[in-house]
Amino acid sequence: MDNEKIQQKLSILADAAKYDVSCASSGSNRRNASKGIGSGVSCGICHSFTEDGRCISLFKILMTNHCIFDCAYCVNRRSNDRPRATFTVQEIVDLTIGFYRRNFIEGLFLSSGVIKSPDYTMERMVQVARKLREEENYYGYIHLKAIPGASDELVNQAGRFADRLSVNIEIPTEPNLKKLAPEKNFQGIMNPMEQIRNEIAMSKEERRKYRTAPLFAPAGQSTQLIVGATPETDRQIILLSSNLYQTQKLKRVYFSGYIPVNVYDQRLPAMNKPPLVRENRLYQSDWLMRFYRFKAEEILTEEQPFLDLEVDPKLGYALRNLHLFPIDVNTADYEMILRIPGVGVQSAQRIIQARRHRKLTFYHLKKIGVVLKRAKYFIKTNELPAGLKTDLPPENLKRMLLSGSAARRRKAMDTQLSLFEIQKPALPQTQWQH
Repeated sequence: MDNEKIQQKLSILADAAKYDVSCASSGSNRRNASKGIGSGVSCGICHSFTEDGRCISLFKILMTNHCIFDCAYCVNRRSNDRPRATFTVQEIVDLTIGFYRRNFIEGLFLSSGVIKSPDYTMERMVQVARKLREEENYYGYIHLKAIPGASDELVNQAGRFADRLSVNIEIPTEPNLKKLAPEKNFQGIMNPMEQIRNEIAMSKEERRKYRTAPLFAPAGQSTQLIVGATPETDRQIILLSSNLYQTQKLKRVYFSGYIPVNVYDQRLPAMNKPPLVRENRLYQSDWLMRFYRFKAEEILTEEQPFLDLEVDPKLGYALRNLHLFPIDVNTADYEMILRIPGVGVQSAQRIIQARRHRKLTFYHLKKIGVVLKRAKYFIKTNELPAGLKTDLPPENLKRMLLSGSAARRRKAMDTQLSLFEIQKPALPQTQWQH
């Protein structure tokens, strides 16, 4: 292997892969054989934090940044003049195994530009996964990108070797997708997504009957939506995400703030930096739907189609629905307790458990882990029968909460500066002046 040539390819294709965010902890459970390499366990593989707090690493690479498509939002579009490179199948296999043996990585995320045709590209990606599994006896985590337009047979093979598959929608509505990516269409994206959903369901059913039945994408499938490249509202994006969870049984929907890489294209918005706050609010909304039992229609309404960038979506919901508050933590059902700002899933479960034995007070809620600086405005207990400020207009309550957050940030900064002053070495005054 020509190390200098491989290093050059690695530099180009690793950098090109950073725009694909549709990967996270896998939820896979591919057990290692006695003499195998690696292990795809339920905690997952990626440059992210797992549920138990561990940071894990993923070899995230493009097979090639050549592409036959000319999507306006993509840095690898065919009309861009940029360095191009393509890995061979064996090069990716050797790099993955080499990095794993050196403990640099814990798994592989493989995506690609479309070279020659979707089938040609998908076939080479499947070959990488097959070689890792069958020839290298590798049992670690593999995430493959399913190429829209590839044959059903190739998608099926990909699911047999990979732990997770993903098909990126990119643009949330078809008219805007056709505007920015004329060679793509929603049906071409949804077809492999539906096939993966059906294959996963069939695999699970077979595994119930036969424990040795082959796995198919045991960590499920995911997708990615670009935020800010087109004028869709947050409500449209959240409704699409909710529909994908329900109909396609996705594990995750990822949001990627549009990065202005092709500023010369007049179809794209004039933007200097990615809308990262908006992206974060969408992730928070996604969290509410997946773990807090919120419906998409509750998070945003037709009258308010965009998320408030100043407050998180849960607090925004509470401010819009003050008539539902204060909530009595000693009598309310689990779903309503989950809607109290400052109460997390674990705290809500602990409240339900603890109130079986006693009437809960502020002291109990604090011990349980409720963030009372926020929750106190939306709850009532024995010593607080009517809440604190729910009689205020929403705008006033919002300002009060925001001012409290700003004060806490200033206090934290002052504390950090004080610690710095304490820890400074006792150098002569003249040295500090310089």
